[in-house]
Amino acid sequence: MEQTDVNTSILAAVGSGGIVGFMLGLLGGGGSILATPLLLYVVGVTQPHIAIGTGALAVSVNAFANFASHAIKGHVWWRCAAVFSALGVVGALGGSSLGKAMDGDRLIFLFGILMLVVGVLMLKPRKPVSAECRPIDLKMCLATAAVALAAGATSGFFGIGGGFLIVPGLMLATGMPMINAIGTSLLSVAAFGLATALSYASSGLVDWWLASEFIGGGIVGGVLGMLLATRLSAYKNILNRLFAALIFVVAAYILYRNWGTVVPG
Repeated sequence: MEQTDVNTSILAAVGSGGIVGFMLGLLGGGGSILATPLLLYVVGVTQPHIAIGTGALAVSVNAFANFASHAIKGHVWWRCAAVFSALGVVGALGGSSLGKAMDGDRLIFLFGILMLVVGVLMLKPRKPVSAECRPIDLKMCLATAAVALAAGATSGFFGIGGGFLIVPGLMLATGMPMINAIGTSLLSVAAFGLATALSYASSGLVDWWLASEFIGGGIVGGVLGMLLATRLSAYKNILNRLFAALIFVVAAYILYRNWGTVVPG
């Protein structure tokens, strides 16, 4: 590979990571859903499984960084975070095993459908959920376990953070306020991403050097996104709608590119 190609590849990886980090910092979540498409169609990763495994590692590192800031602010319910993460990792390992066994193009097609679902959820106005102190009984424990396993399996299967599932799941299962659910969920997002990345790495499906470039860009982008978030906080709903529109465009492109793998011509 010529030096020019190497420089272009590094720039694409760092820039793509910067976009994901910027979106995470600006919107507080959702940006990691772009990691796999960016690795495939901008960076130029040819194997879908490598894109998913590498993206999962980047998502994990970003989540750990954001989790630290929430922990410092006291937003984390530690016992719930530990239990949810431990159970979800089991689901993530199972989901990643299923994902690796599936044809890569078919898996990316399903990823495109998932992006459509995420886009629709981002467009829906968030209704305030009342925080009730619920007793820690068998019903609550079973509900938490079910949500953790389902969220972990989805995260592992697609190599995503899964925050869009974890946050409402924690609120429904435990009654915790949204800010605590967001802070608590980040430990799970980080743990699920790490479990998925290690599962893919065990099969040689993680590009470690590419991941480091992607993560480096994500750190810089995340800082810029957080700095801009305070200035644009009044426009949060507009930003969410614009990001949902971007997700729909990317999802449409993914489905178009991979349509023939699911519906033969």
